[in-house]
Amino acid sequence: MSAIGPPRLRVVVFDGRGRRLFRRGLTRWLSDTAPARARGQLVVALVCDAKMRGLNRDFRGIDRPTDVLSFPTDPSVHPPAGEERLLGDVAIATGVAERQARRLGHTLDTELRRLALHGLLHVLGYDHERDDGRMERLERRLLRKGGLAEAIT
Repeated sequence: MSAIGPPRLRVVVFDGRGRRLFRRGLTRWLSDTAPARARGQLVVALVCDAKMRGLNRDFRGIDRPTDVLSFPTDPSVHPPAGEERLLGDVAIATGVAERQARRLGHTLDTELRRLALHGLLHVLGYDHERDDGRMERLERRLLRKGGLAEAIT
């Protein structure tokens, strides 16, 4: 182990078929930008719109693709001694992300970072539909911290 130690947030990225993707820019950015309480492992799945539509239908009862879905791990489940805590999973629809990036005038990489951060905040328990703007304020602050002020919508 190095003198610095392991990152507080470890991000692992997969494609829709479960193959590991090495998106160093995304993983490093999210780890560096995440709130301090984000400790453990986050799995990010980059999926096609059809897969996202199925997930959205199965888990939310909405039969259309959405940009990002979050699946937090039950906080009462503790990892075995010496193992890292699994925070949860975030699924991002790549087609939706591409269209949103074009519409918002930024790159796909910027949009993937924005959506991964949004998903992580949901995994951590934030809920923009019920928190009187708390999640949105935090998300904006973190986007600025991560150098993505242009991604604030």
